[in-house]
Amino acid sequence: MPLAAVVPPAPLARVPATPARIGLVTGGLGNYWPQFPDLLPTIEKSAAVIRERVEASGAHVEYAGVISDPVQGAAAAERLRKADCDLIIVFVATYMASAQVLPVFKYGGAPILLVNLQPGTSMNHATFGTGDWLGYAGFAGLPEIGVALERLGMPIRSVSGHLADERAWAKIDRWVRAAGVVRALRGARHGMMGHLYPGMFDIATNITAITGTFGGHVEVLEFDDLKLRYDQVTEAETERVLATVEEVFTVHPGADRENIRFQARVSAALDRLVEEYGLDTLAYFYFGENDTLLQRLGAGFAIGATLLSSRGIPTVTEYEVRAAAAMYVLDQFGAGGTLTEGQALNFDDGVCEVGHNDAADMAITARKPLLRSLDVYHGKSGGGVSVEVDIRQGPVTQFSIGELRDGSLRFIASEGTIVDGPLLSIGNTTSRVDFGCDPADWADAWSQSGSTHHWAMGVGHRAADIEALADLLGAEYRLVQP
Repeated sequence: MPLAAVVPPAPLARVPATPARIGLVTGGLGNYWPQFPDLLPTIEKSAAVIRERVEASGAHVEYAGVISDPVQGAAAAERLRKADCDLIIVFVATYMASAQVLPVFKYGGAPILLVNLQPGTSMNHATFGTGDWLGYAGFAGLPEIGVALERLGMPIRSVSGHLADERAWAKIDRWVRAAGVVRALRGARHGMMGHLYPGMFDIATNITAITGTFGGHVEVLEFDDLKLRYDQVTEAETERVLATVEEVFTVHPGADRENIRFQARVSAALDRLVEEYGLDTLAYFYFGENDTLLQRLGAGFAIGATLLSSRGIPTVTEYEVRAAAAMYVLDQFGAGGTLTEGQALNFDDGVCEVGHNDAADMAITARKPLLRSLDVYHGKSGGGVSVEVDIRQGPVTQFSIGELRDGSLRFIASEGTIVDGPLLSIGNTTSRVDFGCDPADWADAWSQSGSTHHWAMGVGHRAADIEALADLLGAEYRLVQP
């Protein structure tokens, strides 16, 4: 079931995905127009179909018209540059010289996708003349335009097919979705509050790598920033969160109600923090001294982190900003996102058991999360209520953002299927994933990929979307499918 089909509880209004700004331009050799008067109307009609189809996906389209010569190409490039496009679709409708579109490539200001969609599945050989054939002749110019991109040092991306070809449209839609995520990341604000979990060097992140690859901003915060807002929370705000808790969680009979009230106040403080800093993600961690307020705040995130994540604002423990960013990306693709790590390998059932503590995304869970009290949070200070739930059965994607020794980022993806079976009752998110291979083989391949021990999991098979995003961002991509 796609995320769009899930209606979150009323208090958990989802942050909408960011629509892409797509440039569209087409053209042909200008000498053709007087020779074949019906050719230009055919091209414009096909371009209108492409524009309508892209706009139907939710994207904004800036149509720069038909390019007939290099002068018009330069004018189109300027228009597209001013439109601040995330992706430029060059509709190669018929043969055109590469000089016509070089200005768009060089000065349009966005990655290029060449689209060669002919009007129908084949020509009518008995009735077609030269002008009719030229309406199908995008393939004639496609290689030349590819060479132009290569000589400019730009990636060559192309999709060929026909206007009613759903296979081709699936590929185009993938690029359009990825372009929307590029725009979202460009304006995203990632919060990092507290400090790195001591010794977890794999998740230590060079902030410049985040902003250099994604754009956006990383806001470094202190737990004092949360304490300040905690002190300002009103009783009415706390009661509103408590009402939400009763609506969207199942509360275990033995759950500590006093701790639930405390976490509700922390949740209200987090809402203030996220709003005031305009955060799209938040990674946090804090040990602190026993029984101090800052220590209790650091241990009081389970409810608030789950509510924020369920609104599309990933909030994760252990200072794992890259996992939060991966969850944000998956959510922009409509897949939701929950923090994940390996738990155990089940050789009897052939599955990997994965999950984490603290937060879940209720848009993709199989049921209402259970609030269960824990005497201690394993490996952390304090205890209290924790979130226990599994992700709904069906296809899922694991997505990790690894940081390599040279400081660059690697996008790592793997697709599997959540299946039914027994789960631990330890106040954690836990799911059973079948990757279609021996679980040990998957664990080894994933562990050798450069993934940190934390990653994001979303619903649906999204590896192709992640690959397209990596391409547009210039990041390395690796698919793990043993």
